[in-house]
Amino acid sequence: MRANSNTRPGDRCPLGAQDTVSKLDPRPRFVKQPEQSLGHQARICKEGSFTMNEDFSTELKATLGSSSWWGVDVASDKLDLACYEGACYEGTEVLTFANSPRGIEQLVARISGQGAALIVIEATGGYELPLLTALAVAELPVVRINPRQLRAFAVAVGELAKTDMIDARLIARFAHDVRPAVRSLPTAEQRRFGDLAARRRQLISLRTAESNRHQKTCQPEVKRSIKAVLAVLDRQIALLDQQLSELVAADPHWQQQTQLLESVPGIGTVTSQVLLAELPELGQLEHKQIAKLVGLAPLNRDSGKFRGRRTIVAGRGTVRTALYMAALSASRFNPPIRCFYERLRQAGKPFKVAVVACITNCSRCSTP
Repeated sequence: MRANSNTRPGDRCPLGAQDTVSKLDPRPRFVKQPEQSLGHQARICKEGSFTMNEDFSTELKATLGSSSWWGVDVASDKLDLACYEGACYEGTEVLTFANSPRGIEQLVARISGQGAALIVIEATGGYELPLLTALAVAELPVVRINPRQLRAFAVAVGELAKTDMIDARLIARFAHDVRPAVRSLPTAEQRRFGDLAARRRQLISLRTAESNRHQKTCQPEVKRSIKAVLAVLDRQIALLDQQLSELVAADPHWQQQTQLLESVPGIGTVTSQVLLAELPELGQLEHKQIAKLVGLAPLNRDSGKFRGRRTIVAGRGTVRTALYMAALSASRFNPPIRCFYERLRQAGKPFKVAVVACITNCSRCSTP
């Protein structure tokens, strides 16, 4: 999806429901407010994470001056721990622990004994979750970062080689130089809800693939096999829908959010569940921050006299997909959005640009 340079994401929201998500409970769920994280001012990065500005206060410098900055490179069977020690970080000692309950306990004890201003862990497909949880339980400041951010940082500082020890040192330096904001971890119920929602998406993808195969095959035996698989998938999807609905009904906050979200024509149960699972910042950030976080804000691509085409990049693809389908429905059945969409089309905007503009301009309805 691309957004044209003439699209104005700051246009007035056509929904006419400016207070929809302003009524959402402002209590932090997954992510703390930027101003609550170490007292720094923060800004939204391209990848959707918060990054500290460099104008740190004198008081904060004194507070963190004697602390250590830690980096952990995570593998399936081991954890490499490094501490940033200034310009000669290439020679920093790297300690290796087993990625097991005992090894994690030893690593946490090692960091707790020396103190930590910040601990940064690179996301590694879920292998980092036990360590992340243990550090949070120990009330240590820990952040999980996108591997793309670390690789871009490595290139920026001229570190092109890649080993586990190099990565551990580099992550520790990233913690000191970039200082990503500390974010609260999801609760057990929030993790369960997110995992169930992700599993549902996987089964929907499998069902779509099997349905396509059923249309293309001419062999009766193959058709029977595909129908049997589709029946199993349908039962599993129905069971997941029931479990997700029960979780929402059991949480008053989620129930309130769901009612407010589904009050907007075009947003149904599936979309609201995706927003609850994948966009916990809803109701905590401004509409421009939410749009950029999801990957719906057209970004500039200018240099000197060159004026590039504005496009949307990065962000949270699952949320963007759900909102895109909701916008398609709203552009037909939600009168204010339909008028907005038709005005853009009459102005010559491409189809996808108009749909994305509908989502972007409605993003302010998702923030206080």
